[in-house]
Amino acid sequence: MTARPNRTRAAWTALCLVAAVFVTGCASRTPARTTAAASRADVSELWVDPGNIRSRDLFHGAGGAALAPRASARYDVLKVDDKGFSAGYDVRDREGTEWSVKLGPEAQSEVAASRILWAIGYHQPPTYLLSDWQLSGPRPIPASPARFRREQPNEQVVSEWSWHDNPFVGTQPYRGLIVANVMLNNWDWKTSNNKVYEVTGGRARRIYVVRDVGASLGKTSFPAFLRWTPFRFMAQGSRNDVDDFEGQQFIRSRRGDEVTFDYRGVHTGLVDMLTIADVEWTCRMLARLSDRQWDDAFRAAGYDRAIRERFVTHMKMKVQQGLAAAKDPEFRAAASR
Repeated sequence: MTARPNRTRAAWTALCLVAAVFVTGCASRTPARTTAAASRADVSELWVDPGNIRSRDLFHGAGGAALAPRASARYDVLKVDDKGFSAGYDVRDREGTEWSVKLGPEAQSEVAASRILWAIGYHQPPTYLLSDWQLSGPRPIPASPARFRREQPNEQVVSEWSWHDNPFVGTQPYRGLIVANVMLNNWDWKTSNNKVYEVTGGRARRIYVVRDVGASLGKTSFPAFLRWTPFRFMAQGSRNDVDDFEGQQFIRSRRGDEVTFDYRGVHTGLVDMLTIADVEWTCRMLARLSDRQWDDAFRAAGYDRAIRERFVTHMKMKVQQGLAAAKDPEFRAAASR
């Protein structure tokens, strides 16, 4: 009769030991590279000064109109992708161009978030939302709206890169990229979502891309008591949900150089190292976008006018909140709804 309590106690002990291992190995940590290492990084591999931001076409994005997929076209399936949250396909069109196709709610949020990151100088692949397309076959299958990412023959993925260990830690563009992702409420910061491309033709080079940004435009939400457990790999928020997006602010307060963000994910080590200067750097670039550009970024993602206006209004509120905090050393945000 005494064996069962002992077995129960042993099981709980084992579970705690497993959790402790995960706590040690998986805790959100602050990047450890030095300023000297950052000074040697070629930041153009991550970010290029966008110059005249208002000249950027946010409807067609990084690939422009010339690289967009053809409407009403049929595509041959090369591979079915049933892994991860969003199903999809690798397909080829009649001209021989290959595309990565993503279905589901992340298709919209990825296109919009990619446009915004590209607008302020971060490398992004050509991505488009296509509503009218078909999969080829004896009886062509009509498909739902999807994100089409063009596979460029002169750009090959050669590796992945980590937010915690990369050549740019300590540089302003790296820190500004974290700010931008916080503003978009992108919570899925897995290393597998970040790709290093080898670009050939002309001057061979590498570019670092935060590529899979579909887990954006919702909210970050994860129980604090689970952040240091194996469960931290579960979903840490919502995606493509305008109600959730409006319900979360950007900055809660500023005291001196320190900023408290309305961030509820697991990557606290990255977010906590940000300063008000990093916030101001990103917000000043986003503030240069015109009303038309903001609308185009979300129109390209297939949102109707009413939803576009809500997303844009809240993004612009975050920009103004960041700029206001930059001016006020004792800034405190008004209570959210």
